[in-house]
Amino acid sequence: MAVRVSSARFIGRAEQLAELSSALDDAAASYPSLAFVAGESGAGKTRLIDELASRAREAGSLVLSGECVELGEGELPYAPIVAALRPLVRSEHPALAALDPGHRADLATTVPGAGEPAADAPVAQVRVFEALLALLDVLGESSPVLLVIEDAHWADSSTRGFLSFLASTLCRERILVVVSYRSDELHRRHPLRPLLAEIGRDRYARIVELPLLAQDEMAEQLEDILGESADPALIERLYTRSGGNPLFTEELLAAGLDGRGSLPPTLRDALMLRVEGLSQPAQRVLRWLSVHPADDALLGELDDLDPGELRDALREAVSSHIAVGTADGAFAFRHALLREVVYEDLLPGERVELHAALGRALAQRMEDDERRVHLTAQIAHHWLAAGDQPAAFAASVQAATAAEGVNAYGEALGLLERALALWDRVADAESLAGEDQVSLLVRAANVADVAGESVRGEALLRRALELIDEAEDTHRAARILERLARAQGILNRQDEALVTIERGLALLPAGENSLERAALLAAGARARMLQARYADAAERARTALDAARQLEGARAIELRALNSLGVTLIGLGDFDAGSAALREALARSDMPGLQNERNVTYVNLADSLGVSGRAEEALAVAREGLANTAPGTRDADWIALAVAEMAYLCGRWDEAEAAIPPSARRGSGTLLTLWRLIRSLLALGRGRVETAAAELDLVARALRESTEVHFIGGYGWMKAELERRAGRLDDARVVVDDTLDRIEFCSEDMPRIAAVSAAAVRIEADAAQTARDRHDAAAELRARERGAAMLERIELAAGASGPVERAELVSARAEDMRGAGRDEPQAWDEAARAWSELGRPYPALYARLRQAEALASGGDRSTAGEVAAAGREGARDLGSEWLAQAFESLALRARLRLAGEQDDVPSPVEEQPFGLTAREQQVLALVARGSTNREIGAELHMAEKTASVHVSRILAKLDVRSRTEAAALAHRQGLAGEGSREARASG
Repeated sequence: MAVRVSSARFIGRAEQLAELSSALDDAAASYPSLAFVAGESGAGKTRLIDELASRAREAGSLVLSGECVELGEGELPYAPIVAALRPLVRSEHPALAALDPGHRADLATTVPGAGEPAADAPVAQVRVFEALLALLDVLGESSPVLLVIEDAHWADSSTRGFLSFLASTLCRERILVVVSYRSDELHRRHPLRPLLAEIGRDRYARIVELPLLAQDEMAEQLEDILGESADPALIERLYTRSGGNPLFTEELLAAGLDGRGSLPPTLRDALMLRVEGLSQPAQRVLRWLSVHPADDALLGELDDLDPGELRDALREAVSSHIAVGTADGAFAFRHALLREVVYEDLLPGERVELHAALGRALAQRMEDDERRVHLTAQIAHHWLAAGDQPAAFAASVQAATAAEGVNAYGEALGLLERALALWDRVADAESLAGEDQVSLLVRAANVADVAGESVRGEALLRRALELIDEAEDTHRAARILERLARAQGILNRQDEALVTIERGLALLPAGENSLERAALLAAGARARMLQARYADAAERARTALDAARQLEGARAIELRALNSLGVTLIGLGDFDAGSAALREALARSDMPGLQNERNVTYVNLADSLGVSGRAEEALAVAREGLANTAPGTRDADWIALAVAEMAYLCGRWDEAEAAIPPSARRGSGTLLTLWRLIRSLLALGRGRVETAAAELDLVARALRESTEVHFIGGYGWMKAELERRAGRLDDARVVVDDTLDRIEFCSEDMPRIAAVSAAAVRIEADAAQTARDRHDAAAELRARERGAAMLERIELAAGASGPVERAELVSARAEDMRGAGRDEPQAWDEAARAWSELGRPYPALYARLRQAEALASGGDRSTAGEVAAAGREGARDLGSEWLAQAFESLALRARLRLAGEQDDVPSPVEEQPFGLTAREQQVLALVARGSTNREIGAELHMAEKTASVHVSRILAKLDVRSRTEAAALAHRQGLAGEGSREARASG
């Protein structure tokens, strides 16, 4: 057997090491990044990172390292971060003293000993993130920082959240974050997958794939271990057995497999051979370490080995390359696979005893130092594994409280659900929890809401209602029903929420004014407001407002009612009264405990200003709201999306793109729907139709049961426009009809009705034009009738609403004239001016495109060229790729002179339309008549192949995609009539 079991040399991986080293050099130059190292179990991820860390230390970098802990999803928040920073705390690193006192207090809530945590209130998770980043920034001032997080496939949600935070906030910090994970552990629903997808789109992140060793590389590994060249037969046998997995190769060799004996059938067998070769005391120590990493003091408490025997056992385990010492003074397995093998070899009763002993020992440490809240999840895990359900139950509740204390809501939810699952199995659970089962269920539902798990929250609330006697405990039932209605609203089920609200109101005594009644009334007003049933919503909001103002402690309810009242009044056309109500809500929310209501007001005020034609003012409000909201929270995501939407309307598309949260990681229900809609809006504007189509398809699924008009309307007009641009006019009509059916049913949302109807008028103008080109009188009549009906809708909306609907009307009238075959440049000029007066450049530029087309068709090529040139530059400045290309395509088709370009366009007398030769004009005339390539060849006495070549050239010169489009253009430009026959004769 070899004396050494691992290679001292770093073998292979040159490309991966070079990439990581380059990233570290960039970090030293203030270009931070994240690198994810992916590879299967035993592929050498740790060896690669160790080599990088060694080089980093030699270059003067500070290396911090921590491992994720396999205790199950949502149990141990920030485990690798705490482990990485613990050496700094123990050494009292000067960077800690240099931190801002607020950051240090926030850091102390997660990293024991980092300082004194604030005692007044729980710390928001984003503040913990910011404190961690601030510490890394301070550390980086003296030297570059390499932060290593290993085994991220076991990462808790808070750690994943921190990595996501770093990806979106790193700027000029001198830090490289290297994260390893087992690629073979990532099943389809693994929680790390969304983070990797998000990181993959980030320019400051990279994923480094670690392949297995090639056979020649494995031969080098064996040579270094054996001290001489390995026998070729041994190399072949080990490579066949290990597949190039370095750990497997080492363990097979360390188990005495020099090629002369039989191979164990599995890697597990090979690893156990190593362990079984140790002394009994060393094996006993390894059994403890398989359950939990431990320092020698803890091991001394757990095992009855005398100190000398314990030291010898630890030395044997370390010298055998099975255990290693960690940075915080504990001992652990060299590789997770080794730990798993030893743990799974424990007898069932043995596992119970070991976990119970660890639970007791760690609980004692908690009593000695209550601030070590990071131990609570570990204690809960050990008691559960030991089968001590009462202890596991109490520890889970305690651990959930600790997780909530740093807003680690994902972990807290998992722990509370574990406690609830144990409730019926534990005697006197209420006493152990400190609250009854209904309270614990509602608490878990509240945590689920903050964690973005609305579906789980709804289920928890329904279970709470099942445990209540509504006739006896009416007010408590009413409170839970109001909370349930909110969850249903978040899940796009407003009708269901209204039923729940009415159920709650029916429980309360007639004529009573209570907090429960006021909250339900405010919830009903909000539900109706979201459905754009403004008259009903306004009445409900006023009733809720009156009720709240008569009660003590109802400020939050009052603000919710004011919010709904303000939005509904603006929807009913009373802008001054509505905006006053919203601004009153904003002014009265400036006190502790009302941040959520304040953030909702910012969003509602910005949206109301935007739909009222005050986009610049709306953008200013949204920016103010974002500046006053804790970053990285769900509320911040809502306001950021408002910033994105208003910046889009104002033509600041780069700002809009930057404002969109980088992922939907906190998104669910309505937040996720809005995130997708805003992404679709920008994608459609820029011309990225594949992105828009993918997002809108997902939105459609989310809106199947929804009655929220602003979502349905936004989806409807965007989907219809997407289909129109693709030429699928019948599909676009279906979308329009379905959308209007849904939003006109008892809805008073004129802006959304106008927007969808305006999209419909564009569709019908295209349809009428195409039908006329094809001489299909029936289809043209149908399109004209549908267009007129849609125009009438916009006229009604404009009469009852504001400047945006009036601009829609001016544009729709111009579209209707286009559909009638009398495209008027003046009408399009008026439309462009209407949108420009509102500060909305995108629809103004679209109107300019149509104006240039109308001018070119009317023969005013000079003015058309000027309009097209200005429009193209405006589209480029805006960032609308498709619109800029549309201007260029028009210039190409109509042979327009665009300002600033070299002009070699022939005079009108000499020019050939679209640059077509006489022969190509003949072919185009036959294409317009519907002739096939064979028929064209027969009539013009050419081969069918030659006709096909002519058709391809014509499509390219006309800048169209199909024969149908070419035929339509030929009819509109008069190339299918007498001029074509003259061309044929001249041919």
